[in-house]
Order: sequence, then structure tokens, then C-alpha cells
Amino acid sequence: MVLPRALGVLLLLHLAPGEGDVTRKDEKPRNICQGSTNMNWYEDFDLNRTAGCFSKCTQSREELCHLGNLQRYWLNFETYLVERSQTDTLNTSFLTALVKSINTNVSEDLYFSLTPSQIPKQVTKDEHQHPDRVRLPKSLFGSLKSGRPMVRLGIVVLDIGPGNVFKGSLLSREDGSSVLNNRMVGLTLGDIKVTELAEPLEITFSHQYQPPNMNFSCEFWDATKGTSEDWSSKGCSTEVGVRRTVCRCDHLTFFALLLRPILDEATVKALMHISQAGCGTSMIFLAFTIVLYTVLRFSRQRFKSEDAPKIHVALSISLFLLNLAFFINVGQRLKGSDAACWARGAIFHYFLLCAFTWMGLEAFHLYLLVIKVFNTYFSHYFLKLSFVGWVLPALIVIGTGIANSYGPYSIRDEKNVTTLELCWFREKTALYVTVHGYCLIVFLFSAAILSLVSWKIFTLSSATAGKEKGQHWKGVLTLLGLSCLMGLPWGLALLTSLGPFTAYVFALFTSLQGVFIFCWFIVLYCPSQSTVTSSSGTARVDHAHTVSQE
Repeated sequence: MVLPRALGVLLLLHLAPGEGDVTRKDEKPRNICQGSTNMNWYEDFDLNRTAGCFSKCTQSREELCHLGNLQRYWLNFETYLVERSQTDTLNTSFLTALVKSINTNVSEDLYFSLTPSQIPKQVTKDEHQHPDRVRLPKSLFGSLKSGRPMVRLGIVVLDIGPGNVFKGSLLSREDGSSVLNNRMVGLTLGDIKVTELAEPLEITFSHQYQPPNMNFSCEFWDATKGTSEDWSSKGCSTEVGVRRTVCRCDHLTFFALLLRPILDEATVKALMHISQAGCGTSMIFLAFTIVLYTVLRFSRQRFKSEDAPKIHVALSISLFLLNLAFFINVGQRLKGSDAACWARGAIFHYFLLCAFTWMGLEAFHLYLLVIKVFNTYFSHYFLKLSFVGWVLPALIVIGTGIANSYGPYSIRDEKNVTTLELCWFREKTALYVTVHGYCLIVFLFSAAILSLVSWKIFTLSSATAGKEKGQHWKGVLTLLGLSCLMGLPWGLALLTSLGPFTAYVFALFTSLQGVFIFCWFIVLYCPSQSTVTSSSGTARVDHAHTVSQE
């Protein structure tokens, strides 16, 4: 009887759920992305299941994940790979790794390739053959005080996917910030902590051209912050190149190249103040220009038939309306309905395109006056220019509106804090094509025309150098005035990625364009007696052949 009872008890124990495995009907099944049930499990099955959290842990499903546990899981795996694993290489769709024994008395620096989708391997110094690589200085191994002639080096390349794991508080997909190629590079000597290296290690990341208004930053995952662990650049420097960036750091851990907006909160606010002050000033001087043109048109009979001042005033009107739309858009932010926001974005876009179109027409008119000169008769010349200047932007805006590309737009600083909200583009492709592309075409056309005019002016000044003094200075001032008319200061937008200084210069010169146009108008059409009797390049360029050909 004892044996059957014992068997019965064993059967009950086997069939009955254990104390630690009791699952109530109202209890949710355990989620691997919570990271609490698999912290020290690193078999292939566990690695693959945990890697699935890289795509599952998004903003919409963040409650299902414990980011801190998941991040520590992968940080601990790097140490496990060196100290406990018997595997020297690992190759999966999300992770490649190499563990190699290194003699601490190495006589030269060590190089390892970091080619995507390939296991890291030791290579030569040839940087062209291996654009993605890591250089470990020989002094790193010579400074170790482990007392061991050999150490195990672990190199891990981890694809963290599009989710929130290893993103931290500094990165947001809404403002375009990200980890380059979602790739982290881990370097470790296992339990040996390496910090404050006399000679830093180097990690080279290859990439395409740097995106505008974005900054490359070499950073490491700082797990010493506890619950607030995040990316940090302490002990690291960044050397940005055209197609590659070199990160130099004084310790071993997980590294990545981050893409983040170049402007911090203080810079964004300062630029807003400069833009608002400059645009307000420009509106006043643009209004003066329009009023002055009206007065001159009624007081000078010849003024009615000249095309150049008409084009200047049309540009002034478009810039005045652009500045007005800017103030309304910034002042209203995202107030009102979606339809109202759509309309404000479309109107702002329209006047921006009008301003750029008239800048391009200024360049075209200058080409006829100075370069082509002969056979420049066009019937209804200014009417045709007006059609291009006002109707062409309208057609582009209508097409963009049909694609439903207008909507809320946010500008964020490097800490992912929203610093400005307005109605603009919500679809980046339309923004790049109809704004960046359009403005680039106008800028290149204007720059080409100005280059030809510069050659003409300085060739002329060289020929008359003995007759008139100061011709070179007059030529320079003429070119500066013409560059403002044709909007060349807007080309500084191409340089804003170099840092905040160029952003300040861009905001200052573009917002004050109306002031420069007013000064140009005064010099040309309200000259002093000495200016009238002179034969400056300024007068010749703008007055010659400007009689209307309508």
C-alpha cells in the first residue's frame, strides 16, 4: 500500500502546478519583452526571442516592454560572451560577434572590420578596403594590470531595430534623430573595466552625405545612470567627414553614431527672435519701397515704362506678404481646425515660392540687360513675368494641396523638446521637392548669372582703371546689391549644418533682405548729384535697356 500511495503523491505533484508557476485566470501571460524571465539566458532560442523586442517595443506598445531590463540584457550578454561562452564567433540577422584572445604585449595597433552583416575580423590598416572598422591602440593592452599575458576581447555589432530599445530620451523619430543604421558597436574585455585611456580607440562609421540640419555625434550607452541610463558623449570626440565619421573614445562599452538636430533650445529661441525682429524691420522697409515706387511712378513720366523697378517692387510685395504670412503662422501655431492649419501652411508655401520665383526673374532680367543685351525684345514683357511670378507658384501649391501634404510641423531641439509648432508640411517628400529642390534650382540659376555679371563688371573696370578711381569698390558694392535682389543669401541654408554660427548668419541676412532692397532702390532711383554725374557700375547695370517693351 505504501508504494501505490507514494506513486499517487508523485503523480499529484507532477500534475499540480508548482507554487512559482501558478497562473490565475485574471493574470496576463509572461512577456519576454519585460526582460525579467530571461536575464541570464543566452542560448540561441533566447537571443532570437529577445531580439524580437527590437521591433515590438514601439511607442504604441511601450507598456508591453521594460526597456531597462532589455537594455541590461544585451549589455550583460557582451560580458557573458567573453567570460562564459565557448563560442568565438556569432552570426545572426540581428547580431554579429567575435571573441579573440589577445596578447597584452602586442607591438602594434590592432584593426578589426565592422562590415555590416559580416562577422568582425582582424584586418590590416588599409582603410579603403574596410571603411567600417575599429582601431585598438597597442597602449590599451599594455596598460592592463590584470597580470595575465592574454586577455579575451569581445566585439559585438548589434542591430537595435526601429523600436525604442537603446533610443533613450535624446532620440525621437519625429524630428529625424536616430542611431545611424540602427547599429551599435560593443567592445569589451569581459570583467576587466577599461576607462580613461591615454590613447583613445577609434571607430570609423561609413555613411552617405550628412543630412541638412542634422549633426553626427559619437556617443556611448551610459549604464551608470541607473534608471535614467541614456546616451552620453563624455570621453568621446567626433571627426565628421564627407563619407565617414571617426569616433575616438577613452573607454570600452557600446558605441553608436547618432543623428540629431544641430540646434539646442537656446539657439532655436535666439534664431526665432532674430527672424521676427528682422522680418518686422524688413516689412517696414518693403512698405517704404512700395510707397516710394508709387510716388516716383506718378512724379516721373519715364519711370512708368521701366521694367527693372517694376520687378523690384513685385519682389518687394512677395517678400512683404511672405513675412506677413510668417508672423501669422508663428503667432497662431497650431490653433484652429485642421482645415485652417492646412490653409495657413498652403499660404505660407505660396508666398515663399512667389518670393523665390521673383528672385529668379530678377536674375533673368539681369541676364537680358548685361549678358545678352541685343535681340531682347519681348511683347508684353512684364505681363509675362507676372504670370510666371504669381501663377507658377499657385500651380505648385495646388498640386501639393491635392496630395494633402500640409499640416502640423514641429521643430525640436537636441533634447527632443518641442521649441516651435506651426502649420507647414507634414509630408517630407513634398517639402524636399517643392521647397528645397525649387529653391536650389533658383539659387544655382542666380549664382550662375551673377558669376557672368561679375566677369563683365570687373572686365569693364579693368579696361577703365586708368580713367576712374574706385571702380573695383563700386563693382563689389554692385555685386552685393545684386546678390540681395537675386536671393543669394538664402544659399547660406546649405551651410547651416556646419553649426549654429552659420544658422545665425542665415537668419540675419535673409530676414533683413527687405532692408537691403530698399537701400538698393534708394541708390538707383533717388541718387544724389554726385551719383548722377558718375558712371558707376551700379547705374549702368540697372538702368541700361530698362525701357518697357510691351
